[in-house]
Amino acid sequence: MSLTLADLWSLEAYARQRPEFRARVMAHKKQRTVHVGKHLTLLFEDRLTVQYQIQEMLRIEKIFEPEAIQEELASYVSLIPDGDNWKATLLIEYAEVPVRQRMLVRLKGIERALWLQVEGFEPVFPVADEDMERENAEKTSAVHFLRYTLSPSQRSAVRSGAALTAGVNHPEYPVIHFVLEESVRQSLSSDITA
Repeated sequence: MSLTLADLWSLEAYARQRPEFRARVMAHKKQRTVHVGKHLTLLFEDRLTVQYQIQEMLRIEKIFEPEAIQEELASYVSLIPDGDNWKATLLIEYAEVPVRQRMLVRLKGIERALWLQVEGFEPVFPVADEDMERENAEKTSAVHFLRYTLSPSQRSAVRSGAALTAGVNHPEYPVIHFVLEESVRQSLSSDITA
């Protein structure tokens, strides 16, 4: 599931491939996006979503030197699942800036309160922001990177069709739990090895 320099298109080649590739990635992301209430979104990353992110960064920044491309790769490849986990980008979304600022104070710690549960097992809480601290003494950040590590038994159950439930336990956010859609469960099951 790794991604290397050889897997990326040059800027010129990407310009030609971009419309079709972008459409494919957007459809793929729909099967990997989970909304937890109105203001929390989990985007489960994988090799394809990370490749798209890197290609877009290279395009926007007009990066073409191999060393600079390698730096971009190094920044993003840790978001690709390792076979025993899911990795997700958490977005805390409030449209109005003053409301968002107020809620980021109130929601401190929410990045560790979003759980996933494989049917028949205890909930799994994430490890948040392994790359860098995104929370300070006053508030949390609007973007977090989460890793949910599964036991061999949990992975086997998911691969065999066990339902997945998502939820959040935080005093400043409504208690929510729900079963993920089957299309999302199937997409996530492809990230793990039994």
